[in-house]
Amino acid sequence: MQMSDERDIKADRATVWAALLSPEVLKECVPGAQEVTGTPEDGFDALVVQKVGPVKATFKGTVTLSNMVEMESLTLTGEGKGGAAGFAKGGANVRLEDSETGTRLIYEVEAKVGGKLAQLGSRIVDGFAKKMAEQFFSRFEEVLEGPKDDDDEPEAEKKGWLKRLIS
Repeated sequence: MQMSDERDIKADRATVWAALLSPEVLKECVPGAQEVTGTPEDGFDALVVQKVGPVKATFKGTVTLSNMVEMESLTLTGEGKGGAAGFAKGGANVRLEDSETGTRLIYEVEAKVGGKLAQLGSRIVDGFAKKMAEQFFSRFEEVLEGPKDDDDEPEAEKKGWLKRLIS
């Protein structure tokens, strides 16, 4: 499964870059993440619980960052094993550009599965992988900008929450 998309995030490039490298932000954004630990240099260890069709599994895996060009681009590569359910592998090439409202985040995602998960059929697996990527980047945007529908929360409080996460 391959897909690409882009999002305009109302934050400067340095903030978006720092968020991409933060295990706390990754844990907040990866659907089903129970824990994410590690560093950008050494990679991250993750524990993710997900249900794909009728198969529910706990995946233990790693995420590595490569091809890093500071505040411009990087590649996130993840691999997880879900025991009897099988495995999932994927990666995202992420590029940052300036936009009128802040930073444009452009991504290309590729995912593969094996084991019981692969037996579900490509339509289910591709739909699930697309949904996961969409949820991750939607949540990433929300973590950086604050909730879309809550205009009562002052901008300073939203930024303070993010600063605590990435500092």
